[in-house]
Amino acid sequence: MISFPLGKVKFLVHMLHSNSDKGDGSVKYILTGEGAGTIFIIDDTTGDIHSTKSLDREQKTHYVLHAQAIDRRTNKPLEPESEFIIKVQDINDNAPKFTDGPYIVTVPEMSDMGTSVLQVTATDADDPTYGNSARVVYSILQGQPYFSVDPKTGVIRTALHNMDREAREHYSVVIQAKDMAGQVGGLSGSTTVNITLTDVNDNPPRFPQKHYQLYVPESAQVGSAVGKIKANDADTGSNADMTYSIVNGDGIGIFSISTDKETREGILSLKKPLNYEKKKSYTLNIEGANTHLDFRFSHLGPFKDATMLKIIVGDVDEPPLFSMPSYIMEVYENAKIGTIVGTVLAQDPDSANSLVRYFIDYNAEDDRFFNIDANTGTIKTTQVLDREENPWYNITVAASEKDNPGLLSHVTVGIRVLDVNDNPPELAREYDIVVCENSKPGQVIHTISATDKDDFANGPRFNFFLDEHLSINPNFTLKDNEDNTASILTRRRRFSRTIQDVYYLPIMISDGGIPSLTSSSTLTIRVCACERDGRVRTCRAEAFLSSAGLSTGALIAILLCVVILLAIVVLFITLRRSKKEPLIISEEDVRENVVTYDDEGGGEEDTKAFDITALRNPSAAEELKYRRDIRPEVKLTPRHQTLSTLESIDVQEFIKQRLAEADLDPSVPPYDSLQTYAYEGQRSEAGSVSSLDSATTQSDQDYHYLGDWGPEFKKLAELYGEIESERTT
Repeated sequence: MISFPLGKVKFLVHMLHSNSDKGDGSVKYILTGEGAGTIFIIDDTTGDIHSTKSLDREQKTHYVLHAQAIDRRTNKPLEPESEFIIKVQDINDNAPKFTDGPYIVTVPEMSDMGTSVLQVTATDADDPTYGNSARVVYSILQGQPYFSVDPKTGVIRTALHNMDREAREHYSVVIQAKDMAGQVGGLSGSTTVNITLTDVNDNPPRFPQKHYQLYVPESAQVGSAVGKIKANDADTGSNADMTYSIVNGDGIGIFSISTDKETREGILSLKKPLNYEKKKSYTLNIEGANTHLDFRFSHLGPFKDATMLKIIVGDVDEPPLFSMPSYIMEVYENAKIGTIVGTVLAQDPDSANSLVRYFIDYNAEDDRFFNIDANTGTIKTTQVLDREENPWYNITVAASEKDNPGLLSHVTVGIRVLDVNDNPPELAREYDIVVCENSKPGQVIHTISATDKDDFANGPRFNFFLDEHLSINPNFTLKDNEDNTASILTRRRRFSRTIQDVYYLPIMISDGGIPSLTSSSTLTIRVCACERDGRVRTCRAEAFLSSAGLSTGALIAILLCVVILLAIVVLFITLRRSKKEPLIISEEDVRENVVTYDDEGGGEEDTKAFDITALRNPSAAEELKYRRDIRPEVKLTPRHQTLSTLESIDVQEFIKQRLAEADLDPSVPPYDSLQTYAYEGQRSEAGSVSSLDSATTQSDQDYHYLGDWGPEFKKLAELYGEIESERTT
C-alpha cells in the first residue's frame, strides 16, 4: 500500500524494478487497474509510476493497480503480476458547513437562564481519523449577551433571566463552526439562528381611564347596544382574552355587558326601558379580567382591572304607550254591524301628557271588518262575521300624539269570533249502502255519521231518527248508537233485485246546540246478490253504471272482441253443418239438460219440433233422454199412458222468468238455447226440487233450508227466495 499527499501534479508515486532487468532495456513494465494511463502512468523502461493530475480524497480515497514486467521482444511475462494499492492522504481542504441553516426557532418569554433553545450541527468533509481536519468547535459571533452556545455540542441556550417579549420579541444569533479544533489556520463556516420570544400571560388588563361617562337617550330600544368599553392587555392571543362584568352600581338591573371576542371590547346593552321622567342617571362599576391565567406569574397580578361608568339618560319626545303589550277580544258571529268588540288605551309617557289619537293600520289588500274610534279607542264591527269562514282576526292598532303625529306606537289586537248555532248537521259523506238479497230481519247493513260546521258546543252530540210524520218503513229502520253514529237495520227477511233494486230511507239529524237545529237527508239503498259470508257478488245498477263509464277505446276493444267471437261462432256452425254429425247429449253437461239442434225451427206455429210433454210434466223428462237430432219412434206403454193423463202444469210464468234471466245473462253464447228442468229422481231424500213442479203449488212451505245444502243448490235457493219475496209483497 502506497500513500502520498493529494494536490501535487506529476508526482512520483512508486518505482517498480524486476530482478530480470539488466539495464539493457530488454524488460518492459506495464500498468493496469484504476486510473492506469489517465491518472497514473508508468515509464516502461525504468518502472517509475507518476500521477498526472491532482487527487481529491473526498472523491476517491484509494486506487487499486496491477503491474508486470514482460520481455520487450517476446512480450512474455518475466515475473507474475503484482497488485498494489495507492491511498490518497487527506489534507484540511474542506470548511465546516451547516446543512440545515438558517434556522427559525421560538422560546417562551420569561424563561429561566440556560433554557435550551436549539442544537445546531456543522459537518466537515475531511477525514476525521487523520489529524484535526474534521474536529469542529462552535462559537457565537452575534447574539450576546442574550444567548450562548456550547462549543462542543452546538446547543444554544438563553443567557439572561426573564427575557420580556413586550420589551423585545425577535433576536438574530450568528453561530460559527471552525475545524482544526479552533486553532489558527483552521477553516470555518457560519449560520444564522432567528429566535422569537413567544407570549405568556404575564401582563394583567388595564383600563386607560378610571372614570367614563356615557349618554343614552330614553328612547333606546331594549336589547340594543348603547355603548362600548375596552381594557388594554399587552399580551397577545389567548393570553389577552378577557371578560367584562358589572360588579356594582344602581344600573345593574337596567344594563348588561357582554364581550366581543374579536375586538375584546365590552358591549353595553339595555335590559329594561329607560324613563327620563323617573331616573336621569345610572352608575356602573365594570370589571375586566383575563380568562386564561398562568399561575407561574400569579405574583405579577391580579390579572383584572375595574373602572366606573356613569350613564346619563337623555330626554326625548316618546310615542304613546299602550296599557297592555297586546289585547285579546271576543265577539259573537252574526252580530249586527256596529257591535262593540272592545277598547284599547294608550297614554303619552312624557310630562306634557298630550292627547292620543287611534287608528287601525290596514294593509291595502285587507278586508276591513273593524273600525276604531279615533278619540276613545273603541273597536266596532263593520261587517257581519262568520266564524265558519274566519274564526280569528289579527289587527294592528296605532296610536300617535295629537301634537306630533309622526311618533307612533303599535299594538296587536287579536279578535276571537265566538260561535252560535247557525249550521244544521249533515251526513259526513255520500254513503253507498247495499243490502243483500238474503238479509235477515234486524241485520245491520251500514253505519252512518254526521258533521257540523259549528263549534263543538253547538255540534255533537248528534241525534238520528226517522221522520214521525211519515208512515213506518216496512223494509228498513234506524238505530241511534248514541256515539254520534247510527246504524241502518233491515225490518224483513230477503230482498229481490228483480222486484225492486233501489230503496230510499228518509232520516233526520239534530245537533246538540241551543236551540237545536235539525236537517233531513235521504239514504239510497241498493239491493245486491251476495255470497253466504256477506260479500257482494253482483248488483244490476253497478253493471249499467260501469258500462256507461267506459272510454271510447274500451268500447272499440269490446266491439272488436264481439266481432271476433261472432266470426268464430259462424265458422263453428259452418264446420258442423259440413260434417253432419249428430249431437249427443253429454251426461257431464253442467247445464240442466240443454238440447241444441243444428236445424232451424218453423216458428211459433211449428208444434212438432219437440215434445212439449217435458215442459208440461217434468216427471216425464227422466224417460226422454234420447237423441234429439232425430225423432225416436216410441210406443205408448201403460206407464206413458199414465203420465199423459197427469194433470197439465201451467209453466207460462216460469218460462217468462227464465227467458228474462237468459236474455240478461252476459255469460251465455249469442244464440238460443233450450233449458229443461226435469224430475231429479225417485230416491232423493229431499224429494222433488223441480222448478216446474214447485211453481204449480200454492204451499206456504219455508224454503230457507235450501241455502244450507251447498253450492249445488245455490241457484235453487235464490229462486225460491225470490218467490217467497213476491208472495210477501
